[in-house]
Parts: sequence; C-alpha cells; structure tokens
Amino acid sequence: MLVLFFVGCAVGVTTVLFGFGGGFVTVPIILLVDAERGSDALRIAIATSALVMVLNAVVATAATRRAILSRLRGRLPLFVLLAVGGTAGAVGALFVPDVVPRWGFVIYCGITVVDLLLRPGFLPGRGAVRRPTRTKERPLPDGWGIPIGWIAAFLGVGGSVMTVPMMRRSGLEMGVATSLANPLTIAIATPAMVVAFAFGSRVDSAPGLVGTVDVASALALLAGAIPVVIQLRRRPPKIPDIVHSWAYLSLLVVAATVVAVQSR
Repeated sequence: MLVLFFVGCAVGVTTVLFGFGGGFVTVPIILLVDAERGSDALRIAIATSALVMVLNAVVATAATRRAILSRLRGRLPLFVLLAVGGTAGAVGALFVPDVVPRWGFVIYCGITVVDLLLRPGFLPGRGAVRRPTRTKERPLPDGWGIPIGWIAAFLGVGGSVMTVPMMRRSGLEMGVATSLANPLTIAIATPAMVVAFAFGSRVDSAPGLVGTVDVASALALLAGAIPVVIQLRRRPPKIPDIVHSWAYLSLLVVAATVVAVQSR
C-alpha cells in the first residue's frame, strides 16, 4: 500500500502535466499488484484505472481555470459520444481474451509514439500548425467521440493519448491541451467505471475487489494522487513547451515497455 501511495503521487503529476488521469501509469502498476490473478489481471487493471482516472480527472477539472474550460463550452455532443464509446469499450474488454487488450495497449502506444515523432504538429519545430483564432477554435471534432471513447476504455489508456495530440495539432499549447484532456477523460472513464462495477462477475471474487475493480489499490493510489493534483493546479509548474511535449512522448514509451515486458 505504501508503494502504491507513492505511485499515486506520480499519477497525480501525470494527471496535471499530461492529462493522463491514471491510465498509462495505473494499468502497468495494477498488472504487477494483481499478477497472481492470471488472465483476470488486465481486466482488473483496466477497471481500476477507470476509477482512478475518474476521481483524479474530476479533481483536476474542478481546479482548472474557467477560462481554459470555456473552450469546451457547447461541446455536449462530443461528451455524449465519448461516453457512448467509453461504455462500448468497457463492455468489450470484459469479453475478449486477455491478450487482446494487453498487446493492444502496447501496439497503440507504439503507433502513437511513431505518429508523434514523424507527423508534424505535435513536437515544436516540426511543422506545428498555426494557432487557430479563438472564435474559430474547434480542436476536437464531435465525430471522433465514439472511436476515442471506445479505444480508451477498451485498452484502459484514458482519452488523453488521442485527444492531446489532436488538440496540439490544432495549435493549442501543451498546458492547455492537457488541461482540457481531464474533463474529456471524465466522459470516457465514468461509464467504463460503472460497467466494471456492475458487470465484473466474471472475475473471481477476492478481498479488495468490487466487480473487476481493485478498490484497495485504487484508494492507495488516490490517497497519493489527489493532494498532488490539488497542489499542482494551485501552483502549476512552468515547463517549456518543447520539454512538455517530449516528456509526454517519453511517458508513452515507458508505459508501453512495462506492459510489453509483463506480457512476455
């Protein structure tokens, strides 16, 4: 529990700086914690990740400046479609072989890393698109809601792995893009969490488990994460955009590597 608490502190940092409400850190960690559960471990990790993501993202969103959140005003269709996709992805994760979401996590992270390195618009100095005017800004089309929600919930990665690069390429700074990723994550992870609690009967019951959620581990992670989220939102660190971008990309590489090693 003490180790999970300190990991939770790291989750709090990733929530604020990268928009990762816990998915990329929580999934590999819970895989280690629940490794003895065999083929159920990944389902538990994905479900637990959803709980951690929801609560962290709620706290981070509540502490975000209204001027930033106003960019999502009028985007109800996007939130609805993200929720629909999140529900479908969470249900799908319950009924596929363990190897599918496990290696899907690794492959998706790898594709994303290659895309961010090779395609212009994410890393500063690599042909980033011009900044849109404030009145015409629409960084994330509504039509992407279902596929983003489905992939994020099915793999347990959180929506930021797709939304942050898309918003970056619309011209937003990393700080703004990662802040907006938190409320979008709420729309995806909330139905995924509900599905995990309600339909987790396929996983054998054990102390600390509710459905497919490892509640004990989730609480330890949140105990470390939430104070960090609050503190960093109150006093956000000033990070150069290029450093912020490369750190985001590096975190994807680390997460994919950990899950790949565990899958061997």
